[in-house]
Order: sequence, then structure tokens, then C-alpha cells
Amino acid sequence: MQVLHAPEQLAPYFGCALVPTMGALHAGHGALMRRMSGRGMPVLATVFVNPTQFAPREDFAKYPRTLADDVKLAEECGADAVFAPTAETIYPFGLDAARAEAAAWPLPDVAHQPRLEDASRPTHFGGVCQVVARLFDLTQPAMAVFGEKDFQQLRVLEDMAAMARAANGRWGSLVIEAAPTVREHDGLAMSSRNRYLQPEQRDRALALVRALQHAAAATDPPSAERIMRTTLEAHGLTVDYAVVRHASTLLPVTSWHAPTRALIAARIGDVRLIDNMSMPIRAGLGEPGGQG
Repeated sequence: MQVLHAPEQLAPYFGCALVPTMGALHAGHGALMRRMSGRGMPVLATVFVNPTQFAPREDFAKYPRTLADDVKLAEECGADAVFAPTAETIYPFGLDAARAEAAAWPLPDVAHQPRLEDASRPTHFGGVCQVVARLFDLTQPAMAVFGEKDFQQLRVLEDMAAMARAANGRWGSLVIEAAPTVREHDGLAMSSRNRYLQPEQRDRALALVRALQHAAAATDPPSAERIMRTTLEAHGLTVDYAVVRHASTLLPVTSWHAPTRALIAARIGDVRLIDNMSMPIRAGLGEPGGQG
């Protein structure tokens, strides 16, 4: 297993299957690597805690950094190499310039219209798009895989790649692949932030997946949203959002006609968790959903 730090080490991995991560790897990340193995191309995982996607009051400083363990897991899960760059490699002109660039990054509509993560973390997607674009430029992958747990992020990156392809052919025929959320045995979505949960909080965190499961049986999206919020609050969680949205635009809907996604962000103490689930299409119920 090679651990790469410099851009000039990446040439043998051009055309790879890329698995971008911020480290603190768990079985969910491992599933992404296994998914990419056997595709006839090297599997390259990246480990970089990106400062430009964290707001000043967020947990950048305490985000877990476990590179030795990350490399071991990556090797066990079929990665051929790990790229672990420094901030100076990713942002050679310094962090102040990088943050200014991130703030001005051209974002697709799904990054700022839904008022989900973009509402509570207004600088987040600029930093995400900036760092992923930089990783694409450096590694020149044939494909990249992202998990559905960060569903709005997935949609933002899909649209960012499409915008770049349409504008100037940047990244060529790069394929963005979505991978299903990996869950613990009891249904909790795997996350690097789960390690912050105390035992009592860990049990309460199951309210996220239970709320999503209950929502799937609702007669319409507004009812589903009420059910999710009630379930979360009954377990003592503070709700950032609990909504049903069009699966592509992430804008509001009023019926189950179109492909929809239920999305939750909620807090247990200082730990903020997200989860989402595809909702069933049920033709004939209610009126066609709006997207505004």
C-alpha cells in the first residue's frame, strides 16, 4: 500500500476510481472502496480534512485524524493507494486565498435553492466543490464514488461535474457514481461523527432512521414531514430540518408522484447527524408535486 503526499506521485494512478474522504474511515468508506475494486482501474482513496468547507464555529479542529488506521482499512478494502496531501498541496496560495475562492465558487442550483444544508452551512458547498475539483484536477480519475448519506452533497457534485463538462470539457468523461448509505446493524447511518455519541445518545440517534421509516408510510409529503419531526422531537433531538423533496432538484413537493427523498438533519447535544431515504412513488395519490 502506497501513501502518496505529492502531486508528482499521482501519475501512475491517472484514470483511477477515486474515493474522496476526510479520513476517520469506517466500514461505510470501506464499502465505497470495495465497490470500486474489480473495475479494471486502480482504486485511489484520498484523505484530506478540508478547512474551506468548515465554518468558524464548526468542528474542523477536533475532526478526527487517524491516518495510520485509515491506510490500514483502505488496504484491507481493496484500495491501491492513499493520497494524503497537505493543505499547502491542495491550496498552494494559502488558506486565506482559498477561502476567498471557495466563497466565490460557481455553484449549481441544488447547492443554494433547497435551503437544507445550504441554509445552516452557507459556506459549506463552496468549499466542498473547491476541494473536490482540486482533487479531480490532481488525480484525473475515470470515475469517482460518493455515498448517498450526504445526499445534497452528492447532487451538488453531480451537477458541478455536469456544469464543467458542458462549459469546457473539464475532467473529460468522468463518471460520478452514487453508492447506497451503509448502516450499522441497528440501522444507524455510518458516520465519522458517530464516535462522538455517548451510549445514551447513541440509542436516541436511532430516531433518525425510525423517522425516515415512518415517513415512508405517510399519505403525502406534508404528513411525512410532520411524522419525522414528531419522532425526532419525541427522542429529544433538535431538528434542523426534516423534509421530503424532489429527488433531483431537492425542492419541495406535495405528492408522491415524482421520485422523492426524505432528508433529516438533527442534533443530539453537540453532535449533528444527517440521514435520508428514498420514498416510494405512489401514482394516484394527491396532486402533482410542485417544485417551488
